[in-house]
Amino acid sequence: MSLIAVTFVVLFSLIAIIYLTSKLKLNAFVSLFLVSLFLAVTVLPNTDILKTLKDGFGTTMASIGFLIIFGAIVAIVMDKSGGALSIANYIYSKTGKDKAPAAMGLTGFIAGLPIFCDSGYIILSGLAKSFSAKTKISMPFIAAVMGCSLFAVHCLVPTHPGALAASESMKVNMGYFILAGILFAIPGALVAYFWIKFMTQGKGYKPYHADENEEVSVGKLPSVTLSLLPIVMPLILIAVSSLLKIFEFKDQNLILKIVHTLGQPVWALLIGVICSLFLLKNKKINELNEVFESAIEKAGPILIITAAGGMFGLLIKETGIGTEAGKILGDKGLGLLIPFIIAAFLKTAQGSSTVAIITAASFVEPMLVSLGLSSELGRLFATLAMGTGSMVVSHANDSYFWVVTKFSEIDTDVSLKVYTSATLVMGITVFICIWLVSLCVI
Repeated sequence: MSLIAVTFVVLFSLIAIIYLTSKLKLNAFVSLFLVSLFLAVTVLPNTDILKTLKDGFGTTMASIGFLIIFGAIVAIVMDKSGGALSIANYIYSKTGKDKAPAAMGLTGFIAGLPIFCDSGYIILSGLAKSFSAKTKISMPFIAAVMGCSLFAVHCLVPTHPGALAASESMKVNMGYFILAGILFAIPGALVAYFWIKFMTQGKGYKPYHADENEEVSVGKLPSVTLSLLPIVMPLILIAVSSLLKIFEFKDQNLILKIVHTLGQPVWALLIGVICSLFLLKNKKINELNEVFESAIEKAGPILIITAAGGMFGLLIKETGIGTEAGKILGDKGLGLLIPFIIAAFLKTAQGSSTVAIITAASFVEPMLVSLGLSSELGRLFATLAMGTGSMVVSHANDSYFWVVTKFSEIDTDVSLKVYTSATLVMGITVFICIWLVSLCVI
């Protein structure tokens, strides 16, 4: 099949996924499987189609399965134990009434490191309403700030499925990616905060009006130190291991071997799971089983959709379109702009940040040499650019948009004006930061 024909079929496949998931509301896994099967039969008829599908699905599942399950366990424990609320209350006590939006933003950023953005928002939404009612600060301000801080981390830090799968596909060092993702998420959360403040000032948006019986009941919460441990411990282990590798302290003795082993993401997150279990008041088998079962139920759909995205991505890679596109675009001097634009287009069109970054990675990885991004740092910055593109923009075809809107009880048009516009500003700002830093280090 000619390059033009292959390009047409691949573009048709992308449009088909967008139509099936956004317009027909067909299940994401079913949509990805059907389109992947169509692409394989059409473009790769001489290969073992079933083996290719299984390889794409299985490889992705193997690389991220434990991480997503362990992350889900930490998220469930943080919810059930009140750990996330403990962190939020502590930050609020330090910032005070006038800085409630900043407190919710910082809470979202920290809690969002191990917790998926939709789960994190649902867990914290009641507290956001309470803050708004107590401080008389408009609900759209507090809701959008918290939503964007969770979203920034979700798109850029590979404790989350999209960034995680993309890092595996792009062969990026996980430790470096986590550190860089957190650092670049900070300006994203900050610019979102100031943009949202600008968009809500003087607009007459009202604070949340709580009924008498609607106050958030939190009971006795665990200590903030214990609550932070499941989040901080894995990050420290991964960061220390990565820094030792940078300074070329490898497996020179038993202690360094242990540090490097525990710094591997799976082991680090498993330690985070163990730390999180200390938050539970009742540690009987029945209580633990309830947590584990809830986590598996939560992780299952995410695992399946992410693996299906990896399957579709492998098929796109097998078509060779990425390599050919790289040859055409490589001499245009566009560099990091290509990964950003591809991910942003996919995100805006079909809604899922996870599908956007995984699919973008399948296009970009074969282009890396042509784009001048084949070095270790080049791969890292290309993946960060795709993560940033997967922020742009969150609107009505994104399930997280509706989580922010409905759980905050704000009008859809207000959410589009405030939250959606903030995701656009946030994505562009973070990309500019990534691009400027890349000029100095690549």
